[in-house]
Formats: sequence, C-alpha cells, structure tokens
Amino acid sequence: MVHELDTVVLTRDLDEHGLKRGDVGAVVHCYPDGSAYEVEFVTAGGRTVGVLTLAPADIRLMAPAEILHARQLAG
Repeated sequence: MVHELDTVVLTRDLDEHGLKRGDVGAVVHCYPDGSAYEVEFVTAGGRTVGVLTLAPADIRLMAPAEILHARQLAG
C-alpha cells in the first residue's frame, strides 16, 4: 500500500513531462479512495520537474535493495 511521503518509481514513460520509466518521485497526496496519487518529481538540485496525478498502475513502491540511477533531464 502506498502512503504519503513514500518513495515511488514510475512504471512507464511520461514523455509529455520528460519523465522515464524508473524515475523516482515522492508521494505528496493520496486520494482517499486509492484511485490516484499526487507524485512530485525533482532534480538533484531541488527543482520540481512536475507534480502529477498518477494512477496506481503508473507507480510502484521503491524496494529497499534497489539502487538509484542518475540521468540528465532532457531539455
């Protein structure tokens, strides 16, 4: 189950937002019925790339044994 402030991983590319499968975000709001989540994605410098409303299928919880990976943001 996903909760506010959980670290989550995108499960698909969101080209219109410059985000790729595997990008990491933080849940900033959970809708009460579990139908969607507000997720914030930021650069390493702290600039917000986007706060998106995403369906449960669009994200997954980050596993404790996973390693973070850096990539240059396009544009």
